[in-house]
Amino acid sequence: MRFLGSTSEAGACPTLYETDRGTIVVQGLQVTDAEALADLRDVLDGETAVEVPRELITEIARRVLPDGLATAFPTSGGTPSATA
Repeated sequence: MRFLGSTSEAGACPTLYETDRGTIVVQGLQVTDAEALADLRDVLDGETAVEVPRELITEIARRVLPDGLATAFPTSGGTPSATA
């Protein structure tokens, strides 16, 4: 995998990686809040949900998408944290 970026310091999550299969791997805190998990759809065995700050996705989009397309992902005012 190729490291794409992180908004964390000292190696803490969340972090995004790119695979040689054309997919993105997300490293982050697992969402454990029962109410939030109830909102997920079609979760398969072996799947989980992780929470990633919008700023990380926006930063990576600016790096990997053609010019102009990344502006479709505005940043939020705050940095969310995974619910426990």
